[in-house]
Amino acid sequence: MSASPAVLVINSGSSSLKYAVVEPDSGTMVADGIVERIGDGPIADHGAALQEALRQLAESGRPLEALPLVAVGHRVVHGGPDLYEPTLIDDALIAELEELAPLAPLHNPPAVLGIRVAREALPDLPHVAVFDTAFFHDLPPAAATYAIDRDIARQWHIRRYGFHGTSHSYVSEQAAAFLDRPLESLNQIVLHLGNGASASAIAHGRPVDTSMGLTPMEGLVMGTRSGDIDPGIISYLSRTAGMSVEDIETMLNKRSGVLGLGGAIDFRVLHKQIESGDGAAQLAYDVYIHRLRRYIGGYLALLGDTDVITFTAGVGENDATVRRDALAGLTTLGIDIDDRLNENPDRSARRISAETSRTAVLVIPTDEELAIAQACVRVIGE
Repeated sequence: MSASPAVLVINSGSSSLKYAVVEPDSGTMVADGIVERIGDGPIADHGAALQEALRQLAESGRPLEALPLVAVGHRVVHGGPDLYEPTLIDDALIAELEELAPLAPLHNPPAVLGIRVAREALPDLPHVAVFDTAFFHDLPPAAATYAIDRDIARQWHIRRYGFHGTSHSYVSEQAAAFLDRPLESLNQIVLHLGNGASASAIAHGRPVDTSMGLTPMEGLVMGTRSGDIDPGIISYLSRTAGMSVEDIETMLNKRSGVLGLGGAIDFRVLHKQIESGDGAAQLAYDVYIHRLRRYIGGYLALLGDTDVITFTAGVGENDATVRRDALAGLTTLGIDIDDRLNENPDRSARRISAETSRTAVLVIPTDEELAIAQACVRVIGE
């Protein structure tokens, strides 16, 4: 059993609780797991889910009392306009997070539940909130501002907040380390492609744009989310189809994206459907790639000179076809993938661009749990 300080990282969803025990200094993942189907069957609520997580740790030979825990880190999706630094959790912070529920109704309430039950179960440890929106807090005003009535925007805190910030920050730093270049010397595009997907443009270490907005629904086509749509679709469906705002929101969040178009959320399944001649699956893939290329092109224009493009998260790290098609035909812009390197199934950080490519193209595994754990120890001064 390692004696190095460790952090328990908790990511509470509406029906799941992911956990990991991470050593911030070494980057070692001591243990991890997930408790699913909360509220369905024996896992009645988030309190029961946390107890199940602790039971799983004990069953694996890592009982909580034997772990050198120094903190508990909680991923919080939305910090609103004021919460962006990793912050020690107290009752006042929990009250603030509850007030932010309208900005992230699918994400913040379960995070607060997870925080409450974890503080009750582990009262002697400091608990730290790490916000998914933090990295993008200081976006340039031109990127953060929506072109709507400014008084309404100000009153209701409407702006582009951006999400997956912990991943974008971590991966951009890892890309700089891989290239042995100072972070401040690089212009980067980071493509976080998982079930949720987002892109960012990072100039000299600071984000200057990102695809997600007020909510995690904006931007790229995702597993079940639509990404960018004409906002007129919402009023159109309300007036003509008689759908409620809640019904439309559910459709755009849970029955759209690749699933809504092609019937599958797993890209391995989608590729097999395409190989079998499934036209709907092909269209879903084409729409996904089209939107992704639009964002890449926009960020290339925004940055002017791009040193590195990095793919990360489940699809970005593992789907060579998506990586190839996302950057196909960009040789004249100095972006050229090496097919052999791209097809290499290696799971480690690696370069997949050709030697002739002016822009480095990388695959960097993300590690949000490690980034959260490191943020926690900075807060508590370990």
